[in-house]
Amino acid sequence: MADSKSFDETKFQRLWKTKNKDDEWWSSFVTAPIGILLNIIVVDWSILNPNRLTTLSFIVSLFGAAFILPHAYQNFVTAAILIQLSHVLDCMDGQMARYRDISSPAGSFYDKIADFIKIFLFFAAVSFTVFEETHNITVVFLGFTATFFYTLRSYIKYVTLNIRVENDPEYFKNGLNTEVELSAGPGFGLRKNLLWFLREQRKFFQFDEGVFVFLISAALLLHELLPLLWILAISQLYYGLMKALQRGFQIQNSKYREMSHHFKK
Repeated sequence: MADSKSFDETKFQRLWKTKNKDDEWWSSFVTAPIGILLNIIVVDWSILNPNRLTTLSFIVSLFGAAFILPHAYQNFVTAAILIQLSHVLDCMDGQMARYRDISSPAGSFYDKIADFIKIFLFFAAVSFTVFEETHNITVVFLGFTATFFYTLRSYIKYVTLNIRVENDPEYFKNGLNTEVELSAGPGFGLRKNLLWFLREQRKFFQFDEGVFVFLISAALLLHELLPLLWILAISQLYYGLMKALQRGFQIQNSKYREMSHHFKK
């Protein structure tokens, strides 16, 4: 009979390999590892599947956004907890899909659409609450700027992928491998874990979904939502414009020059 401890370690390693190589900052060393630990328990439950976890994550996020709206600190704490839980579940669905080898384009589409809607709801809830507190019209423009330029970043990615796929039909097939070699976690020395952790900190400045989850939760706990809106608006304005210019120059001048003649406006 196999030793239960060695079985659990093997299962953990198999789940750790499902960790996305492009995990975002907060996901990489907080919510994704928590998701792996929870998946050790539930990943083989027949009652659960990746799409159900995606749905559960979305429902939890709805409650998280709703608890931002009532102006009371205890509600903010509840909202922060629910937002974190939603993000853990969001990590778990992809891990489960890769662990069971049942990843699908439809599941990925569902997950990404749900993620986008969640971020919009969080931005909207924070903006509404700050406006109710301050009655300052600037808050409306900050919320709009954050939402618009976050959407622009997503559209730029869509356009770039569209160009790549038009010119390389095998692009998605070649990019399906999201597993990573184990480079941190139990079984690795303190030095390797520390180096991995330090490398991951660079991802903070990407200001993507994982960073939003951390910042929104922290702002709720500190009751500092107006500074949060300024950070969201400025970061998304910067990255939206930067990505637009960066991808435009790449397509016209260098990386995608060979495919640009195929692209039709």
